[in-house]
Amino acid sequence: PVTAADAESWWDRLGGPLMVKAVGGGGGRGLRIVERRDSVREAVERCAAEALAAFGRGDVALERMIPGARHVEVQVVGDGHDVMALGTRDCTLQQRHQKVIEFAPATALAPEVERDLVEGALRLARAVQLRGAATVEALVSGEAWSLLEVNPRLQVEHTVTEEVYGLDLVRAQLQIAQGATLAQCGLVPAPGGRGCSLQLRITASAGTVRALHWPGGPGVRLDTALVAGAALSPHFDPMVAKLVVSHPSSNRSALLARARRALAEVRVDGVATNLAMLRRLLEHPDVEAGSVHTRFIDEHAVELSPAGDHGGVSPEATADDDLVLVAPMPGTVIEVSVTVGDEVPAGATLVLLEAMKMHHPLALTRGGVVRDVTVTVGTAVTEGQVLAVLAPAEVTGASGVASATTDLDAVRPDLAEVVERHRLTRDEARPDAVERRHAQGRRTARENLADLCDAGSYVEYGALVVAAQRRRRSVEDLIRRTPADGMVAGIGSVNGATFGPDASRCAVVSYDYTVLAGTQGQFNHLKKDRLFDLAERWRLPVVLLSEGGGGRPGDTDGLGVAGLDCHAFRYFADLSGLVPLVGVNAGYCFAGNAALLGMCDVVIATRDSNIGMGGPAMIEGGGLGVFPPTAIGPIDVQRSNGVVDVVVADEAEAIAVAKTYLGYFQGRLSTWSAGDQRRARHLVPEDRLRAYDVRAVLDVVADTGSVLELRRDFGRSMITALARIEGRAMGVIANDPRVLGGAIDSDAADKAARFLQLCDAFDLPVLSLCDTPGMMVGPEVEATALVRHCTRLFVTSASMTVPMVTVVLRKGYGLGAQAMAAGSFRAPLATLAWPTGEFGGMGLEGAVRLGYRRELEAVSDPAERAALERELIDRMYAHGKAVNMATHLEIDGVIDPADTRATVARLFASVPPPPVRTGKKRPMIDTW
Repeated sequence: PVTAADAESWWDRLGGPLMVKAVGGGGGRGLRIVERRDSVREAVERCAAEALAAFGRGDVALERMIPGARHVEVQVVGDGHDVMALGTRDCTLQQRHQKVIEFAPATALAPEVERDLVEGALRLARAVQLRGAATVEALVSGEAWSLLEVNPRLQVEHTVTEEVYGLDLVRAQLQIAQGATLAQCGLVPAPGGRGCSLQLRITASAGTVRALHWPGGPGVRLDTALVAGAALSPHFDPMVAKLVVSHPSSNRSALLARARRALAEVRVDGVATNLAMLRRLLEHPDVEAGSVHTRFIDEHAVELSPAGDHGGVSPEATADDDLVLVAPMPGTVIEVSVTVGDEVPAGATLVLLEAMKMHHPLALTRGGVVRDVTVTVGTAVTEGQVLAVLAPAEVTGASGVASATTDLDAVRPDLAEVVERHRLTRDEARPDAVERRHAQGRRTARENLADLCDAGSYVEYGALVVAAQRRRRSVEDLIRRTPADGMVAGIGSVNGATFGPDASRCAVVSYDYTVLAGTQGQFNHLKKDRLFDLAERWRLPVVLLSEGGGGRPGDTDGLGVAGLDCHAFRYFADLSGLVPLVGVNAGYCFAGNAALLGMCDVVIATRDSNIGMGGPAMIEGGGLGVFPPTAIGPIDVQRSNGVVDVVVADEAEAIAVAKTYLGYFQGRLSTWSAGDQRRARHLVPEDRLRAYDVRAVLDVVADTGSVLELRRDFGRSMITALARIEGRAMGVIANDPRVLGGAIDSDAADKAARFLQLCDAFDLPVLSLCDTPGMMVGPEVEATALVRHCTRLFVTSASMTVPMVTVVLRKGYGLGAQAMAAGSFRAPLATLAWPTGEFGGMGLEGAVRLGYRRELEAVSDPAERAALERELIDRMYAHGKAVNMATHLEIDGVIDPADTRATVARLFASVPPPPVRTGKKRPMIDTW
């Protein structure tokens, strides 16, 4: 994209004429021809304004103007492997840069030019492995052609190609989309054409169609939805029909004669049309000879537009050296700024037109002397109607007509108001609140968001709302004291420098504790609704900063009775399993704020957090006593009961952990490092009864610094963590032999089952490090509903589709080992063991005491009985050790611990990538 200054610089280097063209649009909108250096700046500004209005993007580009060129395009089709060209089309006849008549094939092209153009189009299609239809557009001037653009779709004029080749390109596109080859679509490598074809684009103004008649017969095709009685809107493209005429020969004169006969039969009453212009075009000798260029219609506008029909007149058409101003749309003249004889500079408003309650100033980019004005105030005009005629002239001054100039540094009152309102939402406008926050060792909501989101990426939503308390406070007070209604929310990029802009987009919602204690107000509920809806539509992860006191009783505006009909909690719950949900808390978090926090996939909380479903006021109101907020849900309680996944020191660390967590779901890292893998050989003690730190195993096997453990202080015999191996993100579950010997109790089972749901929902493969004597046993653990809790591992893993690799580090006993292997040693992608692995239906000591009770009781001497027991245990160990298991194919292999990392990486690389999801894979991720 270029600025006005850029464009002037390019003019100085290249000369003119040049084209200013909207980057984000088409159809001739936002396009200007610049023929003089002093018109460059105005052309860029006008194009940018028109493009912004039409396409929502004001960027413009600059192209060299190629005068006298023809617009020729090539239709190409590909199936992802083969590509082919379906001839050429001539789209030169255009009005205001929009095509009017198209021919196939293009005529009067030098054979070598046509061949080179077609070969160039095929090279482009092959380079991108085209799958579907595309149009390669070019300007042809003499023996040279210049590429305009490639449209990867069917064009309006695809009909003439269909008629020449006897094809249905729409059907072919659908077949290719379903996997068909070109041959299966009936497209052969070198299809032959049959004759020639042209298409007439019939346009109409707004109004009601009273009567219609369409032509028929051999070689006549009509594409339209128009019927008598149809009401045409001014808000849509004016094209209402495509009249396609074909001839079996390649005789252009015969084709035009048939087209003239067909067009003579067309009747459209009740609205203004371009039929008269089309008829005159078909009769024009230059069109018959094919000696036209892209501005032919504009330059012959007056002679092509008969009296009473101005459909063919272009706003800046020239004829006999005159400039013609025409109405670009139907409307009513509300101001005429010129009279005959006025000298008018370029850009001055000649006529002000009202259409659809909007005022449209009409001007020319060239100056001149007014020769005729055909309208007065109050005149109702149709699209294309001539309003004024000027003789071209260089005009530096003006008689009665002022040229508008714009002070680009001026700030209008409406903009000044908006600027001031935005200033009042920022931290610097509230120094006292910020100082109190900093005095508590805390950061503001906006400081946290600035740390979380990549610089310059954040777009805020609802910054100007205030608390719904207009009935009890002045608007000025609300603007100053309740900015954004206590919630900062928007969309930004997180980790964009690492994973790229597409993978890093996030929705971010942060309660602002400096505004009404971060409570949930009417408008911040609506703001959450808005952001959660965007997150669902665009698959945006959500980061929630939850500090706040829950529902706000002080809102007075527009509320019902209880205010329970808000949608935020339902909308947020709907996101579970669809996108990653990250909760971050520092300080107090009660009631509704805590409810949202509890729905998150991961909860990151500072050591000074207090989290509870009811705050002090609710507890006191319920008659349950008076408690300070610090007594409710302190971090030591919430970390051990599983509410909090990661405990951090402060908000800075919380934001850093949130960014790390999001990274596991944003893609694979291209760079990584790892420690010396030989260390893995020495982490499991040779003494099979000695405990060890399984986290050291994970630290060695995973990429350096890539491990993030979740719920460390809950279900402590089970470790759940996110990690990377060779840059690939994955989930890890592991038994900790230092807690309950690695046995799985109810909390450990819940912890692992919920973590497996998380991994499966977002297609993270799972590495299971098994060292368990089985499920925990005993009366106390059974009282925790172990039967129900431990079996969650079986039903959850059975529903997973992500690959799992199980590595038995030492003990692989009973149901616990099967649970660590997705229910069966045959379920994982691979079940492997280290040389220290040992297996059995239950612990070896218990198996001996139960299975050989009679033999042991028969030995009366205690020492001899102990020796026999030891012998039987050693025998069972030899039988159940990893190598023997592998010889019976009960596991897939025994590996050198130093090879674990490389083996896991190769295994996960061997499976196909997960399919691209458009919705949820799992209905939700269990909050527990």
